[in-house]
Amino acid sequence: MNRPKTLLDPTSERTPSQRELLPRPATLAGLTIGLLDISKARGDVFLDRLAMRLHERGLQTRRYKKPTFARVAPVALKQQIRSECHVVIEALAD
Repeated sequence: MNRPKTLLDPTSERTPSQRELLPRPATLAGLTIGLLDISKARGDVFLDRLAMRLHERGLQTRRYKKPTFARVAPVALKQQIRSECHVVIEALAD
């Protein structure tokens, strides 16, 4: 059941980087969950609902937003998320 996974990077790399998947936490209890809006239409609606559901379960969230969906997140934003959160959920909607 643990088959290798292939992740595609849409940033037009000629030779994609090889990265190991990070282990997922057994539980989200006690962790800070980052919610990243990539600036696509209605992504904020999805994240609002998700934040509400997570808060109902007593989980802590922090919100972030990319300046535009057309580019990767700025390094400073990625570093901020990394320093403030244990896990991140990225919203993609239209």
